[in-house]
Amino acid sequence: MQKRVRIGSLAIGGGEPIAIQSMTSVKAENVAATVSQIQSMERAGAKIARFAVSDKADALAIPAIKKQTHAALVADIQFDYKLALLSIENGIDKVRLNPGNIGGETCLREVASLLKERQIPVRVGSNLGSIQKEYFDKYGATAKALGESALAQVSLLEKHGVENIVISVKASSVPLTVQAYRYVAERTHYPLHVGITEAGTYDTGMVKSSMGIGALLLSGIGDTIRVSLATDPVREVYAAKKILNAAGLYPNMAEVIACPTCGRCLWNATEVAEKVEKLTQDITVPVKIAVMGCVVNGIGESRDADLGIAGAKGGAAIFQKGEVIKTVPLEQAENAFMEILTKILREKQEN
Repeated sequence: MQKRVRIGSLAIGGGEPIAIQSMTSVKAENVAATVSQIQSMERAGAKIARFAVSDKADALAIPAIKKQTHAALVADIQFDYKLALLSIENGIDKVRLNPGNIGGETCLREVASLLKERQIPVRVGSNLGSIQKEYFDKYGATAKALGESALAQVSLLEKHGVENIVISVKASSVPLTVQAYRYVAERTHYPLHVGITEAGTYDTGMVKSSMGIGALLLSGIGDTIRVSLATDPVREVYAAKKILNAAGLYPNMAEVIACPTCGRCLWNATEVAEKVEKLTQDITVPVKIAVMGCVVNGIGESRDADLGIAGAKGGAAIFQKGEVIKTVPLEQAENAFMEILTKILREKQEN
């Protein structure tokens, strides 16, 4: 049975809902900027927020950040075990570290001791650039090398009595990442942090992340996800929600379906669909909205929509659950549809 790991007031693994996370892009020492980013991530749907702790000032900022946020906070530590200790002492909910680069066995033992004492979980793992030399030399740049390198870090922590562990095995290659997670999932009971690392800018990164994370989720692999994109962290959160929703794992959001349109479309359907998606991005109840170019497949393809619209030569049909409730001239379609949609969204949120 998979282990359940608690991160502050949040739990992942063991059948818990998959938690969305992202990482701030400002220095933690800048408390106001860090808090602002985390609060924006929270409003978008993030349950876990990670930030780099690169010096003492960053670690000392943790209490102030924690006081003003609700997400489970993760300190990202590299190379200096003292920063891990200081972060734990200052109330961090979880640390992300590489046991192999924080100063050797004695330093790791000290960190492990405090992790156990404070019951703080730790994320360990590997990416293509951090595979331990012995595994790279033995297996090359492969899924097995990624997996064995990560599992070796787990063994190091277990040796010192740490058992609240989360594992990641990321690469920028989608096939390699998927293979590595499948390899690890077969060999461990710890929760898995899933993502495609260095996926790229928004457009490219969304394609790669959707393919990789989606493939894993549909295989039952993944307990927390981060969509790593070269963009605003909040966009990562919205992207993660969309991936989870597409996999049938995040029902409490608005799903907007829209046809690609063709020569039969006589109104601004694509523009309206984009406006609807923006309007509904923060909705936290299940609702399905359809914006269809014409009536050929429009109502039939979206008969389960809470609200939909489909254009036609004689006007636009607005429908609910496949039943037309109103027909309006095309030039009035957008305003009429948005007015009804706003009312429905308000009612759903209130109920």
